[in-house]
Parts: sequence; C-alpha cells; structure tokens
Amino acid sequence: MIAFRYCFLGTLFSVTAPSWADPSLECSTSASSQVEIGTCVSQQLEQVNKALAIALDIASGSAKELDEVTGREIAYPALTKSQDAWEAHRKAHCDFVGSTFGGGSGAGIAIASCQIELGRDRVKALLRNSN
Repeated sequence: MIAFRYCFLGTLFSVTAPSWADPSLECSTSASSQVEIGTCVSQQLEQVNKALAIALDIASGSAKELDEVTGREIAYPALTKSQDAWEAHRKAHCDFVGSTFGGGSGAGIAIASCQIELGRDRVKALLRNSN
C-alpha cells in the first residue's frame, strides 16, 4: 500500500504544482479571450478534481490501515466527516466568490478558480496526513 501511495505523488504534484498564482491568471498566459480562459480554467479544475480523487483514495487507505492496526475505528470515519465538511465548505465559499461578480460573465471563471485553489490545498492536506 505504501508503494502505491508514493507512486502517485509525482503525478499529483505535477498536476497541482502551479499553485503560485490565481488559476485564471495562469490561464491568461496562454489564452486571451474570456472564453479561452474559461476553457483553460475548466480543464485545470478537471485535473485538480482527478488529483483530489487520487489523494482521497490514498488518505482513505491510510486511515483504514491505521484503524485496522490500532483496532479502533476512528481515522476513517473522521476522514469521511472531514471530507464531507470540506466539500460543503468548498461549494458554499466558491458560490460566495462567484456572487461577488454580480452575476457577470466572469462569475463562472471565478467559481472554478476558487474550486481549483481550494482543491489544490485539500490535495496537499490529504497527502500530508496520509502515513
């Protein structure tokens, strides 16, 4: 199981690595119109969501393994509860960010950018807490 976890680390970090700037700003280096930026941000979000699924799978495996070794069912239920809360927070917060655009055409890009940023952070947190 440990080898499986580390097998994906390089992939995860290459997918989530460009976290130094706002995703829409990252896209504006290769796209010039709002439509092109929106497409780019959507592609980034898809990649981050894939990385998030892999990181959650790794974290789930670690939590289940820990519960098995310790004979307690604590880590996996805590992870599940944490993930549910994080998903609700991500949706609510990014919807708020989108609402600050007053329904304008940039709201979708803002929401996706927010989801990317929070998703990148969650991938790091899940991997950091996977033994």
